[in-house]
Amino acid sequence: MGEHIIKLPDVGEGVAEAELVEWHVKIGDIVREDTVLAAVMTDKATVEIPSPVDGEILWLGAEIGDTVAIGSPIVRLKVSGDGNVKPQDSAKAEPVAAAPPAKLPTPKPETAVPAAKTPPKTSAPEVKPAPVVSKGSGQNSGAPRPEGGKPLASPAVRLRAKEAGIDLRQVAGSGPAGRIGHEDIEAFLARGPQTAKTPGLARNDAVEDIKVVGLRRKIAEKMSLSKSRIPHITYVEEIDVTALEELRAALNKEKRVAKGGGERPKLTLLPFLMRAMVKAIADQPQLNSLFDDEAGIIHQHGGIHIGIAAQTPAGLVVPVVRHAEARDIWDCGAEVIRLAEAAKSGTATRDELTGSTITITSLGAMGGIATTPVINHPEVAIVGVNKIMVRPVWDGTQFLPRKMMNLSSSFDHRVIDGWDAAVFIQRIKALLETPALIFVD
Repeated sequence: MGEHIIKLPDVGEGVAEAELVEWHVKIGDIVREDTVLAAVMTDKATVEIPSPVDGEILWLGAEIGDTVAIGSPIVRLKVSGDGNVKPQDSAKAEPVAAAPPAKLPTPKPETAVPAAKTPPKTSAPEVKPAPVVSKGSGQNSGAPRPEGGKPLASPAVRLRAKEAGIDLRQVAGSGPAGRIGHEDIEAFLARGPQTAKTPGLARNDAVEDIKVVGLRRKIAEKMSLSKSRIPHITYVEEIDVTALEELRAALNKEKRVAKGGGERPKLTLLPFLMRAMVKAIADQPQLNSLFDDEAGIIHQHGGIHIGIAAQTPAGLVVPVVRHAEARDIWDCGAEVIRLAEAAKSGTATRDELTGSTITITSLGAMGGIATTPVINHPEVAIVGVNKIMVRPVWDGTQFLPRKMMNLSSSFDHRVIDGWDAAVFIQRIKALLETPALIFVD
């Protein structure tokens, strides 16, 4: 028998370290070749680490949440054959978690001499004095009042309790059978207001400590970086999407064949917004930029790579629709659907989760009236979609029901002035309110 040490492999793209986010095995487990041992995360991509050999887990080299350097030992296995390490090398490893040592039997002495029995100590029985209850302590010196029973008190005491706003059911009486006196009212007021005991309700003072690891930690780091470095300006505009929704419904009724065969995808609002952003960015290319605040350089991109913030079971990720400027509205719609499914299933690749130059964030039907989106650092703008609601709109002669939606968008004020932000959103507004313009080159 030998030992085999597994090191954290190179996960690509020049990454020097990764965070351990999940163990799939524990010490003592028998694993087979290709059994997934652990999962590590780099940026927002999760990579599974399989076992290259059969064996028994002897040692795990990190804890969940630890950052591990590429090439560091993470698992030691007992295997058939020689393994890949010498015994003296294996002994040098310092396990983070190891199996408990075997319990050795204690040798018995040849002659056991029984110890002399010590007679038990005798003492007079302890006499506990009867508890002394001071008058007005609020404790019951007589028979306790049965739970739910009517409080016993004189009319004068009841009047005083009523004037003080006290529920006598919360006051413990110190008189016979739990009778409440003026001194009990005084004691109750001195203690301060008490929480009423309601059937079926109970206090819960539990505190659970949850370690922030994996994607949750990446999100926290990214949001902290964005808010600490970028001075945000948020601009909210109301948009009438009645005509857009009518056009979208009409297009979705058509059964047309997509490029390369198959049926065209069902269109949501996002593809229309993406195409409107492409047209608006053509007039204001500085909105499609990444700001290197360390070097003081703005990288203005020609290609428009739109990130779509997506909520997944693991947390928020931003899959990227690349080169939206080269996609028509149905191609944009199909790519959004594909990336959303990959993100939710956890199969999105690193390339699909990086490289955006501007981002859209939407909470769908829960989008609220207005939001203050946090910019996806190092981008300089993010466009937030709020929910569509039917509102009465004055057309000059009467109120008409219209489908209205707010866009809540944030901008890096170091790069984008308030005027430029307003011009950008107003251009998008004009395109969405007259959707035929989206299709005009």
